[in-house]
Amino acid sequence: MSVIFFDIGETLADPHVDPDGSLRLEALPRVIAVLDALREVRKGIISDPGSGDGAAARAADALAEAFPGRFTDEALVHWGAKDSRGIFDRAVASTGGATADDCVFVGENARERAFAREAGMRTAPHPVFTRAAMENRPVFRARIELPDGQGRSALTAAMNETEAVPVQVVSQRFVVAMATTRGTEVLERAGFTVEVQGGVEEMADAEKFVSDLLARGEAVFEGEEPTPGTTHVVKREDDGRLTVRRLRFFQ
Repeated sequence: MSVIFFDIGETLADPHVDPDGSLRLEALPRVIAVLDALREVRKGIISDPGSGDGAAARAADALAEAFPGRFTDEALVHWGAKDSRGIFDRAVASTGGATADDCVFVGENARERAFAREAGMRTAPHPVFTRAAMENRPVFRARIELPDGQGRSALTAAMNETEAVPVQVVSQRFVVAMATTRGTEVLERAGFTVEVQGGVEEMADAEKFVSDLLARGEAVFEGEEPTPGTTHVVKREDDGRLTVRRLRFFQ
């Protein structure tokens, strides 16, 4: 049986600090519907509550208030930085017998999802794709073209009925989105042209490679001055993808 772990900020909810210093979580669109559809599935949290005394307690209180009755197993709630596979290994161990492949981490941050995959977990980049991850169905990045006479509101309405979410508005006629095969089929039947560009997680792994190059000082963005240690040049494409080319080989 699957166990689903969710990140909070930018995945389940937007956090707000009220004037009295208390933390409040505002559920993001479609999240409540996803959680309700998964009410029979064990669910937990893997999230960084921030720094300071009592941060985890404040986050737990806010979680309970925003999502009452939905994250009731305290053993599956893990607070801490997601900067290595460690917290994901601990989450798997807390399930009481589920394997890593039985567990899904849902989070918007590609680097954090990469750490989860290192721990053997399945991953989803948005709550809408939780069921797809449970069923080992891939999520794709896609370029959506709106037909004449259709506005973005029509596309939003179509996406809200299927496994698809917008990522970036490129122009009046083009939107970059994430979608499963089921999602792309629904959008195409609704009259939208869908160009699948690649798997989201495969592209995320490629971006992690680029991020690691930048962190080690081995890459610069196009237009920046290379350093003696530069081996790659990174370019951000119009659709938001990062591409990289080799500058030179090691001597």
